[in-house]
Amino acid sequence: MKLKTKLTLGVGLLFLLIVLLSVIGSVYINKLKSDTEKILTANYNSLEFSKNMLLALDNISTDSAIAVADFQKNNKLQEKNLTEFGEKEATQKLNLHFNSYLKEPSNSKEKLIREDLAKIMSLNMKGIERKSDIAIITAENATFWIVSLGTVCFLIAFTLLFNLPQTIAEPINQLTFSIRQIADKNYSERVHFKGSEEFSSLAESFNVMAEKLQEYESSSLSQQLMEKKRIETLVNNMHDAVIGLDENHFIYMINDEALKITNLRKEEIIGKTAHEVAINNDLMRELLKNIDHPITEPIKIVRENKENYFEQDIIPINIVKTGEKEKKYIGKVILLRNITPFKELDFAKTNFIATISHELKTPISAIKMGVQLLGNQKFGALNEQQQELLKSINDDGQRLLDITGELLNLSQVESGNIRLTIEKCSPKEIVQAAVKYVEKLAEQKNISISTEYLLEDNDFVAADFDKTVWVMNNFLTNAVKHSFQDEGIRIVVEKQNAQIQFSITDTGSGIDEKYHRQIFDRYFQVPGEHQNGTGLGLAISKNFIEKQHGEIGVKSSLNNGSTFYFRLPVL
Repeated sequence: MKLKTKLTLGVGLLFLLIVLLSVIGSVYINKLKSDTEKILTANYNSLEFSKNMLLALDNISTDSAIAVADFQKNNKLQEKNLTEFGEKEATQKLNLHFNSYLKEPSNSKEKLIREDLAKIMSLNMKGIERKSDIAIITAENATFWIVSLGTVCFLIAFTLLFNLPQTIAEPINQLTFSIRQIADKNYSERVHFKGSEEFSSLAESFNVMAEKLQEYESSSLSQQLMEKKRIETLVNNMHDAVIGLDENHFIYMINDEALKITNLRKEEIIGKTAHEVAINNDLMRELLKNIDHPITEPIKIVRENKENYFEQDIIPINIVKTGEKEKKYIGKVILLRNITPFKELDFAKTNFIATISHELKTPISAIKMGVQLLGNQKFGALNEQQQELLKSINDDGQRLLDITGELLNLSQVESGNIRLTIEKCSPKEIVQAAVKYVEKLAEQKNISISTEYLLEDNDFVAADFDKTVWVMNNFLTNAVKHSFQDEGIRIVVEKQNAQIQFSITDTGSGIDEKYHRQIFDRYFQVPGEHQNGTGLGLAISKNFIEKQHGEIGVKSSLNNGSTFYFRLPVL
């Protein structure tokens, strides 16, 4: 239990008992006061009135007028102060006897009056005795409760007096001793308090401090400075820009490369916040804009009339301090990787692919035209071997045309020059156009293609018709290639919320789930399969669909076929 809780309970209980003692004392004192006032007002006054009437009765013979008036005055006061049982009847008899006495005085009537007064006085004397007994009982009860509560208060105060100083003083003495040990550089000193949580927490904090001091003492400051200098030299000679921010975004480190690309001077920014520097620096402003969510696209920076490209990476710094368990955030590092050489090579590659693909397309088309002319019977009949040779040349030419077409599409994707014509398209027309391209290929393997439309006739998609047909055709071609002889391919077009999904399901050997993420990467082909393609079709399809604000994916498992699908927004 916490020491604070103990103190609160002990002192709080003592306080409540003292308050209760005060309340009980006040209640009984008021009750005694009330009982006393009742005796004075109810009984003592009646005795006083009766005594005055006796005196007046004694003086009637000498001074009758004054004595009678005095008797009647006290008699009226007595009539208003009837508090005891039988006192009213006695007072009424007194009035009758006195009135009779006034009409015809006699000793017998005077005797009756005196007897009535004696009875009234007797009744009030008995009332005084009874009320005195009640007051005595009240006083005894008050004494009992006050003594009982006083005893409990004394016991609690006695317990606090002997236990509380020891409970507080002993840990303080131990802590004082341990602090003296630390002051004498005995950093191995530790304290262990038992009991309250506060002292346990204090002991834990003290031990952490001692552990840190011991760690600091065992390290060499000169060695730390040397290591710091090595790290600074390493960071300054990096080709990547490095900017260090603390947890409050103050700049505490910036290397030479970062100074070059930001056109800043070190002495101008060290110790300032990144937001202060960003006011007059466009690059720093751009970096801060994306500091919580780094962009994946490279940042283009023009330096010395040359375009440079950098990849932004934000590296948070979290440490676990000595003696602690939880990680603490102490800042972050902004890293700008210079990818300009790779970007230049990528541009060169894209231009090369586009140029070669474009240049190859013309001679390949001429070869295919020549093959078609040779196959025409007008130029002479061909024997069986010549026909097979022409067919082989035609197939290879078509394959080369497909490859050059994919390479041209890839060059458009990489250069960002994809031209899309988004328009209102009918899903049925897209499917029909794609199926038309693969009908002959499917017939060669006796594969049937079934189509199912789960949407309304007035449902349209916002898409580039040619690019979408190209994707659909690519899916169908792959499905035919991977399906077994005499099997079927199923096309399903259905509406899903604000999108329309096109899915193509084949009955091939399927794709292991571990390759699902890589299947849409460039040049990737599932290991172990005999392929004669480039591995570009699915990558280009993914780019075409995503550029149209759609989604693309695959559902497949080994020996269970595959379902490739894409979704486009409903118009």
